[in-house]
Amino acid sequence: MTIIDRAKFIRDNTSVMTPPLVPEVTLQLAHEAVPLWQKTEEELGQLGLPPPFWAFAWAGGQALARHVLDHPEIVCGKRVTDLASGSGLVGIAAMKAGAASVLAADIDMFAVEAIRINAVANSVEVVASGSDLLTMPAEGCDVILVGDLFYEKDLAAKVFGWLEDAEARGATALIGDPGRSYLPRERLEKLAEYKVAVTRDLEDAEIKLTSVWRLKGYC
Repeated sequence: MTIIDRAKFIRDNTSVMTPPLVPEVTLQLAHEAVPLWQKTEEELGQLGLPPPFWAFAWAGGQALARHVLDHPEIVCGKRVTDLASGSGLVGIAAMKAGAASVLAADIDMFAVEAIRINAVANSVEVVASGSDLLTMPAEGCDVILVGDLFYEKDLAAKVFGWLEDAEARGATALIGDPGRSYLPRERLEKLAEYKVAVTRDLEDAEIKLTSVWRLKGYC
C-alpha cells in the first residue's frame, strides 16, 4: 500500500462546510463522492476500497447530531461513544452539547484523521480511534450514538446485537437512520423525525426523511 499524508489528502480534496441541518458544526467535506473515491484508490494503489464515508455528512448523522444538540440532557456530563463516526459530526455535536468525553471510532484510517481535523476545527476534544468496537463488549461509556449504519444486512445484524448487549450493560443507544433497508424498526422506538438535505450524488432524493430511534425495552 502506498503511504500518503492522510491529513494533507483530506485538506486538499475537501472544503470547510457546515452540514445543512447542523450549522453549529464545521467539517472538511467533499463536493462529489465518485471523484474522491477514485482518487483515494489511485493514491493508495488499491481498487475496491469502501466509499469515503468520512467526507460527507450523511442524513442519519445529521439528524442524530441535531437531536443531541437540541436535547443536550442526552449526553451532558456523560461518556459517549460515536460508532462508525465517519467525519466525526455526531461526536463533535455531543461534545458541544456538554458530553464529558467522546470516543469517535471508525475502522477507516482516513476517517480517524478526518475526525481529528474536524474536532480541532470545532474547538472540542474527541478521542479518535481506528479500533473495531464491534469485536469487543461496549464498556466505559454511558451513551452510544450510531448514525446511518444499517445499509448492509450482515453489518446491521452485528451492530444491533452489539447495541442490545451494550444496553444490557447499562448504556443508552440512539440511532439516526434515513430509512435504510436493514434497520429493525419493529424493535425500536422513534424519538424524532427530521427532513435532511443531502446530495443526489449519494442518495435517491435531495431531501431524506430521517428518524432518531432508540431500542425498545430499555426506556
